[in-house]
Order: sequence, then structure tokens, then C-alpha cells
Amino acid sequence: MYPEYKLSDSPTQKVGTKLFESQVSKGFLPHQHKVRLYSLDNTYSYEELSSWYDKLQKNYSLSSLPELVCELKIDGLAISLNYHNSKFAIGATRGDGFVGENITKNLETIKAIPDSFSEEISDIEVRGEIFMPKSAFQKLNDEQASKGAKLFANPRNAASGSLRQLDPEITRKRELSMFAYYGRIDSGEISIKSHSEMLSFLKKLGFNINPNFRICKNIDEAIEYCKYWDKRRNDLDYATDGVVIKINDFALQSEMGYTARAPRWATAFKFPPEEVSTILKDIEINVGRSGAVTPVAVLEPVYISGSTVQRATLHNFDEIKRLGINIGDRVLVKKAAEIIPKIICVTEHSDSKSSPFVPPLTCPSCGTKLVPVEGEVNLYCPNYLACPSQIKARLEYWVSKDCMDIDGLGDNIIAQLIEKGLAATPADLYKLTTDDFMKLDLIAEKSADNLFTEIQASKHPTLSKFINSLGIRHVGKETSDVLARKFKSLNALKNATLEQIRDIDGIGDKIALSILDFFSNSFNNELLNNLKQYGVEPQEIKENQNSEIFKGLTFVITGTLSKTRDYFENIIKEYGGKVSSSVSKKTSFVLAGENPGSKLDKAIALSVKVIDENEFNEMANIK
Repeated sequence: MYPEYKLSDSPTQKVGTKLFESQVSKGFLPHQHKVRLYSLDNTYSYEELSSWYDKLQKNYSLSSLPELVCELKIDGLAISLNYHNSKFAIGATRGDGFVGENITKNLETIKAIPDSFSEEISDIEVRGEIFMPKSAFQKLNDEQASKGAKLFANPRNAASGSLRQLDPEITRKRELSMFAYYGRIDSGEISIKSHSEMLSFLKKLGFNINPNFRICKNIDEAIEYCKYWDKRRNDLDYATDGVVIKINDFALQSEMGYTARAPRWATAFKFPPEEVSTILKDIEINVGRSGAVTPVAVLEPVYISGSTVQRATLHNFDEIKRLGINIGDRVLVKKAAEIIPKIICVTEHSDSKSSPFVPPLTCPSCGTKLVPVEGEVNLYCPNYLACPSQIKARLEYWVSKDCMDIDGLGDNIIAQLIEKGLAATPADLYKLTTDDFMKLDLIAEKSADNLFTEIQASKHPTLSKFINSLGIRHVGKETSDVLARKFKSLNALKNATLEQIRDIDGIGDKIALSILDFFSNSFNNELLNNLKQYGVEPQEIKENQNSEIFKGLTFVITGTLSKTRDYFENIIKEYGGKVSSSVSKKTSFVLAGENPGSKLDKAIALSVKVIDENEFNEMANIK
């Protein structure tokens, strides 16, 4: 399908590639974006917003106040639409910014996306936000309720589920819409010099543009825009959680460029989270995979920031004391970072004369006496090997997306495996047969075959994912990646000394000691041996023969290249070089693409050598 868009280095052309397996659903083909879809940095106060604007003026010595464009930040899903010869060709989700999912057939069912346009354009990429109007969301949930089906939590989740249906007809019925906010034209056939001009052009092509965008002369006008919509956002028929503020002029955008994750010329102002009053009905006790015992508030259901909230974190028992909270109290709840429900304070104590909440003495899962850990506020269940809650949490973590990514092994199946004595450790999963899965409730032969196949397919994960899957205390996804790049193999990490581990940037004594403790534990070593026995071994990272090609060299990257800025930065760093955001006398090379902006002028003025992509590839031995 669409062979003219096939890339020779596309991951879909490489048999057995693992590169994008964690980002792309098994139901959709991966799509490699020509230009990365960056994230946005956030600001949470008007002071931060003013500081962002002032910093841009100072860093780029602007003689006049740069014009801004403000747009409501739609709480939906970012997508990329590629048109070839004025006809819709490929549509994809954002994914990780580099690779998304090809959902063209589903996007073709959305009325707000033009099939074609009369303007003759060879190639254009349009980006926008897919969302479900609140009215359509209510209609969908009414239909779900009438069928006795599960209700969707909020419009964003409903839009996400609708957009990624394997049957496009389901997507068609869900009444999704879209606002376009970006356009990139590969050729020079149309000259557009600002973001506001691009919005007008996209509207001319037939795309929906959010009608509430505004051009602002300075940051004060932008702040007034934010204040205006903070008070009126709930009147709209779509969910918005903030405002996106962008420098309007494209030439200035090009000069300011990007950080490793976001454009410098744009920021997202997040509206203050909603605070809603409700009743604390109960306090449940959860036991995690490490044995940590944490309290969770059970609330009278309340609608906050786009979803119904029934539970909120209480963090630890000291937090309960600090809040002075008790069952039956009326409390104020908000979503921290618009995601995690959190109790702010008690607004009204209950009339009942119930005793203050008392932390449990024993584990609610296995009855073992709880113990404190020096230097920590949590209580712990020390019954690591036999506590059902800990066993279940460890298995759920092992199969999760950021770990071994075993699709289909949900909470219910894991609970049944434990209950029937079929699995107690991650290694036990790899000795399960199709017949074992057939013993579980509601598992048919085909599902059993799929589960068995998924587990077997996970036997050779990346080293980073395997380390993360082990659940070493204080070692998460990012630290696992750092450890993998440093030690290259599991054996090297197992045999590392305290000094070797804590000498790594960002890893201190606490993490280093936790790693040593993990690999000195007999239970953990038995687990690793059993995993190896069943053929589960992470991939080792091979030494790079080019690791010192750029040692001592500093590069500045500017302009538009054939691949993302991160692609070139990763090669430079992997080969021992450094990347800087500004040109100086210490700069070794400026790698320049199309429309390089002022950095090229500065490089010429300072007699810094400028190279193009071909010269860079020759230096890096890339063929």
C-alpha cells in the first residue's frame, strides 16, 4: 500500500526488527514520520509564562517584542496526515514522535479530514488533534449503558479507543472530529511565513481550525487570553486543558530551534487543576510488588477534569496524619498534573465520633506482621516469597508494556494463574503450556495459543527492558537504559562493583546499593537461573567500533535535515562527540540542512567549518 512512500531504511523493511515494537500495536503497521513530532514544554503559572517569553527575548537579542499565536490545547490525540498530489495518502498516530501507527483507514472515516483539495500541492503534512465532542461522548456512553456495556471514562479515552479500532466502521460511528494546527510543505511551491498564515491556508484547504485562536502582540495579551478561557473552557463542546503559545514568525522559530524534546519557540500553559468536594467513604490498603503498604482513599464518585474519580492516592500513613483525615469526612480533590487524583485537604469533618484512622499491624494480603524500614515512611510486608499481593504485582509488572510487553496477560488471568498454583514467579510463565491456559475461566483454545505465543516471543528482550522488568528497587525505565548502555550485558551488571555503579552520572549510593542487594539475593539469583533455563536471555549490546570517531569534537545542528535532529545527536554522542545549541569559537563543526538560519551566519563569521549531511555521513562511516 502506497509504495511511493516506502523508505529503504524503514523498520517495516527489516525482518525481525525490535526497534519499534514497544511503541506500535500489533494490530497496526508502524509509520516512520519524516519529521519528528516533538512534545511541548509546560508552564503552570503566569510568572513561568512571562519568564519563558523574557528568556527568548534575551537569548536571541530581539529588538522588538515577538508576535505570538495562542490556541486552545485540545485534550485529544495528535495525528499526522500526509497528502500526495493533493490527495490523502497516509495518516498516523504520533507514537513516540519518531514512529507512530498507520491508521489511515480509520482516519478516512472522519468527516473533518479532507480526502483531497483543489489546491495543487505535491506533498504536505498536516498535523492536528483528534477529539470526541462532549455531546458525542455523552451519546456514546448512553448507548453503552443501554447495552449494559462498560462506560468510557472521558472523551479522550473514548477518542483513543475509537481511533485505534481494527474495524474502521466502528470508528466511523463514533463521531470524531479534528482541529488542524500545523502544516509542512516539502517543496517551495507555496510561501508561508508565519503560523497564523499557515492556519489560514489550512482552513482554505478545508481543514477545521479552532476558531478561538488569537494573534497576540506580546505576552501580556497571551496571559489575558489564558485567563479568559480558564473561566470559560467548560462552556465548550470539547475538552481543553490549557493553551499553546507559539512564536508566530517561522524565521524566528527556525532560529530558536529545539531542545532534545521540545521546540524553544512554543510552550503549553496548563490551566490550574479543578478542585472538587466529595466524601471519603473508606481507606483501602494496597500491597505493592516491593512489599510497600500504601493507603488509598475510596471516594464518593465525582467528575474531575474529564473523568469520574472514585479513588485517590494517600501516599503513606504520615500523609493521613498530616491531613487529619478520617472516614466520612468531606474532602477537596484535584488531579495532580491533570492525571493522578489527590486529596488536598479536609473541608468538613464527619459528625460521627469514629476513632482516628489507625495503620494496620499486619499485611491485609497474607497476615504477616508489617515492619518499618529505616529512612522510609512506608510500612512493608516482609513476606516477599509468599504474599499473594506481592506475587501478583510482580507478575503484572513483568508483563507490562515498559517491561517484557506480553500482550493479553491481564490482571484477571494473572490472578487465576496464581490461584491455581500455575505461576508464582516470572520464570513460571515460560513453562506454561497451551493446556495450562485452557484450565482458566473463559479461555478458549485460540486465546490459549495466543497467550503461549506471546510469552515465547518475549524471551529475548532488549537489555534495558529486561533490567526494568526485574523490578530492582529505585531502578526504573530511565535508569535501566543508563545501566544497559554502561554495562552492555547482564553479567557485566551482575558483577559490577559499588564504585563502578555509583560513578555513573545520575546514580548515587542509594541506587547502587539497591542493585548490589538485588544481585546478592538468593531468591533473585534463582529467578535469573530459572529464566535462563527456560531460554529467557536479554540481548547484549555490542561494542561500537566507531565509539571515538567524534571524541573531543563539538557539533551544532541547524536547519532541516533528512532525519530528525535526535537521530544526528544520538550518533554524535554515541561516537564520543558533544552537541551544543549555540555556535562559538569552540564549535568544531556546524551540520547544516535546509533553511539553517542565523547559526550558519555565525559559523561563517567565526570561521567554523560547515558540513552538510553527506559530509557528516562520510565522517561517521555511514553508507
